[in-house]
Amino acid sequence: MSDLLVNLAVVFSKPTGISNYARNLFLYLKTLNPTLLTAQKYSEFNCYLIPDNLSPAYGTKGHFRRLLWTQFHLPPIYKKLQSKLLFSPIPEAPIYTDCRFIVMVHDLIPLRFPKRFSPLTPYFRYYIPQVLDRTEHIICNSVATAKDITEFYRISSAKITPILLAYDANHFRKLNLPSKDEQPPYFLYLGRHDPYKNLHRLIDAFAKILDRDCQLWLAGSPDKRYTPKLQAKAEELGLSDRIKFLDYVPYEQLPILLNQALALVFPSLWEGFGLPVLEAMGCGTPVITSNLSSLPEVAGDAALLIDPYNVEEIAAAMASVAEDSGLRSRLSTLSLERASQFSWAKTGRATVEVLQRYL
Repeated sequence: MSDLLVNLAVVFSKPTGISNYARNLFLYLKTLNPTLLTAQKYSEFNCYLIPDNLSPAYGTKGHFRRLLWTQFHLPPIYKKLQSKLLFSPIPEAPIYTDCRFIVMVHDLIPLRFPKRFSPLTPYFRYYIPQVLDRTEHIICNSVATAKDITEFYRISSAKITPILLAYDANHFRKLNLPSKDEQPPYFLYLGRHDPYKNLHRLIDAFAKILDRDCQLWLAGSPDKRYTPKLQAKAEELGLSDRIKFLDYVPYEQLPILLNQALALVFPSLWEGFGLPVLEAMGCGTPVITSNLSSLPEVAGDAALLIDPYNVEEIAAAMASVAEDSGLRSRLSTLSLERASQFSWAKTGRATVEVLQRYL
């Protein structure tokens, strides 16, 4: 018997944002004595083992298997364990049963930037609205996402609680690293290569500051749909030797990469939260990011906020950081102060408060 089930089907070993959220958050739900639906055991929790092939690590097949498992296998588990509530760290839940559930919504980017023939389009247009209509309550990761839920799905704001995310302060911190004189200074971008991430404008902006001796490093898994176009753009602009495509960077190496960067440049056109911004701030790294969506909620007054549609503005911010050591020092101090306001314990406590209301 377990009053609360926490569905960790989305967690896998090469985590991106959503899996990272689920993995960090559930540790703080211990006071509710939940049962974790998980493919791996956690010694301090009650665990109910589920198949290990449901996560995003298995691509589209993993997503499809998880959706089927959620609809047809999860309800019997809920009934068997005599549960009162299911918490899902993504907006997925069984919609044709009497299971009570609360879900987390991270963003509605596939609706804001729809792609032709993408399976995410029907998922967000037809499946998620049914989940959100039936859910007891919705948690989301920013006020910007809460507004999107209201705008796109016509759901009352009274049914939504924004809870800002956090970062691992033990991992992402300021490091005392020896300076590498042979390594040119670099701007860093962390994340996917999707068009809404705005990397084509970032490359154009970088091309405008070539009189500075610096590079642009793009860290993130390549995408055969988009990465070749970005590489071709860099080549056309004669920047192949100044722009590095780093591929997926292991979690352990990210703090070093961030600490040594001139700044994180994150000019995304929309984010549900924007975790790389917070992780960079935790390292005391200056941040240049967009003045849209959730990014000002995360960055506060500690970053240079730019209009991501304005290449000149992005370039001017990068030039300022490259040539002004005083500005870099000031932004570094502000970054550390801002990051100190976020913690998974804080996010966990706020989430527990919401879940307790429905148990």
